[in-house]
Amino acid sequence: SQKPQRFLAAARRARAAGKPVVLLHPGKSSAARESAATHTGAMAGDYKLMRAMVARAGVIFAETLEELGDIAEIAALCPIAPSGKAAVLGESGAFKALTLDLAEELGLELAALHDEDSPELRAALPPFVPVSNPLDITAQGLSEPAIYTRTLDALLADDRVGTVLAGIIQAEAITCAIKFPAILAAVEGKPLSKPLIFAGLDEGAQVPAERIAALRAAGVPWFPTTERALRAITRLTHWSARDLTATDAPALPVAGLADVSGVIPEYKAKQLLGPAGVAFPKGQFAATPDDAVAAADAVGYPVAMKAQAAALGHKSDAGGVILNLADGAAVRAAWTRMFANVAAYDAAITLDGVLIEAMGKRGVEMIVGAKNDPEWGPVVLAGFGGVTAEILQDVRLLTADLTQEAVEAELMQLKSAALLAGYRGSPALDVPALAALIVKVGQVLRAEPSIREIDLNPVILHPQGEGVVALDALMLVD
Repeated sequence: SQKPQRFLAAARRARAAGKPVVLLHPGKSSAARESAATHTGAMAGDYKLMRAMVARAGVIFAETLEELGDIAEIAALCPIAPSGKAAVLGESGAFKALTLDLAEELGLELAALHDEDSPELRAALPPFVPVSNPLDITAQGLSEPAIYTRTLDALLADDRVGTVLAGIIQAEAITCAIKFPAILAAVEGKPLSKPLIFAGLDEGAQVPAERIAALRAAGVPWFPTTERALRAITRLTHWSARDLTATDAPALPVAGLADVSGVIPEYKAKQLLGPAGVAFPKGQFAATPDDAVAAADAVGYPVAMKAQAAALGHKSDAGGVILNLADGAAVRAAWTRMFANVAAYDAAITLDGVLIEAMGKRGVEMIVGAKNDPEWGPVVLAGFGGVTAEILQDVRLLTADLTQEAVEAELMQLKSAALLAGYRGSPALDVPALAALIVKVGQVLRAEPSIREIDLNPVILHPQGEGVVALDALMLVD
């Protein structure tokens, strides 16, 4: 069971030494674990959990065997890893347009280069070729090979550019004899301060082996297609930009945890997590109808009533949630109805009682979950929640040591992140408060390895400055 931790430690040492570790790992097609007790358990499958942990240790993921070799080729040959914004040199308007599409799809940022702000590049080009990125030098290189040397010199010297890709039509030996020497002239005998990567636009072209060998000897990887090169560049660029700073928030023990085990029902989970700083609605547990009325009087009407039992994971399925109870008579009637609902759903379930809670304002339903994996350690799941959480699967898996800023950035990577920023006139939501809750759950998990899972769903996210409130809580404790 110590092998994952040993691998993570080795990966962190490699990252600290500036050495990329590239991993291809099967298993993403495996079905979610059957009959998981929580949404978190169902969605934080072993493969996704492993990926979150390994990426946090600074490992680069390859999606295919080909990509594994491509990333390794660039990492091994280039004196420095791709980083920052890329520039692409090409000879075709169609290639330029296709590259813009693929770069956007991959999330590879291209440097903004124009006539007015790129004097060296402007001077390297004939008047009829505008400065742009990707750059289209047309077929000019066949009649004036020196254009490759001049443009590559300018791009390699430009501080706005972190990586240069040359997408070149190779065709056959005669074309290669014209183009390759001029491209090599930009790098041979010079210390490269950034990666230059060569990719063909014509897979299967007859490229003399000595031409490719000369490029590689000069520290320039050669690829038969630009798509492969762009994918590998993107993986390495994202790796270079990855912030591995850990939070300085301390581990946060939970008082009373030693007294419980197994599936912890909502009211007990809230009693444990509330003092740790997780915001819940004002509420009280009630074991009798009289207690329920007294609790509702104390909390203030209108109230919600929720059935409480360890065996009742998803209460709404069993008719175990009744909302907007306006007075004591409504509370008593709801008690009778709720016990009948649950008995009809599953006669084997015995309720501990009910939880009476204040009704809160509506908001966007999120989920914050957590899982302590016995081999990989703690991970936190966050995203869009409610009863459709497992259908939408719009969640991120985060290690439990991320900073507030890193968590906020992760939340803005959700597929529906536009809803968080304010959509069609709705206000921007309190993403910092949600991120603070996620950090808090991470602190709890780091302190308490006996907590196997926490499920806060839904977490109601209010507009900026109005915070978050977790309506439901479920825990699994060893």
